[in-house]
Amino acid sequence: MFDSFIVQFVVLWAVIDPIGSIPVYLSKTIGFSLEERRKIARNAVIISAGILLFFLIGGQILFEAMQVPLPAFQIAGGLVLFLFALTMIFGESKPDQEIKMRANVTEIAVYPLAVPSIASPGAMMAIVLLTDNHRFNFTEQFITAGIMLAVLLITYILLLAANRIQHFIGNSGAAIISRVMGLILATVAVNNVLVGLKDFFIQVA
Repeated sequence: MFDSFIVQFVVLWAVIDPIGSIPVYLSKTIGFSLEERRKIARNAVIISAGILLFFLIGGQILFEAMQVPLPAFQIAGGLVLFLFALTMIFGESKPDQEIKMRANVTEIAVYPLAVPSIASPGAMMAIVLLTDNHRFNFTEQFITAGIMLAVLLITYILLLAANRIQHFIGNSGAAIISRVMGLILATVAVNNVLVGLKDFFIQVA
C-alpha cells in the first residue's frame, strides 16, 4: 500500500507539475508587489484545490450517471493522460505554452495559473482514476486527497520561492523537468489503458 501511495504522489506531481508552473507565475506577476504576488499564488492554489476536490468527489458519479462503464472511462482517461504526456515530451514545454496565454490581470490566479497550469486536464482525469469508487475504499480515497493537497501545498511553497528557484534552474531547467515528468506520466497512462482493457474483457467474459 505504501508503494501505491508513492506512485500516486509521483502521478499527481507529474500532472500538477509544480516546477512547470513557476515560469508561468513569474511571467504573469511581473510588476506586482510582493504581497499581491503572494495573494495570486494563494488564490491560484485554493482554486485548483477546489476544482480537483470536485472531480475527486463528483467526477466518477457524473460519468456513471452518463452510463459510462468504468473500464471505458479508465481507458479513455489513460489515453488522455498519454496524449497530455506526449505534449509535455515532444511539444512546447508546459511553461512555454502557458506563458503565451493572455489574461486579464484580475484573473491571473484563475487563468492561466489555476487552470490549466496547476489544475490541468490531466490532473482532473488523474484524480478521478486514482479515487475509483469500485477499487478504493473511503480511507484510501481520503489518503489520496491528502496526497493531492500535499502536492498543492508544495506547489504553493514553490511559487512563494519562485524568484530564487527561477534564478537557480532557469526556463530551460523547468522545461527539462517538465519533459521528464511527461515521460513518467506516459508510462502510468499506458498502464491505466492496459488495466482498463483487462477489466473490460473480464467483465465481458
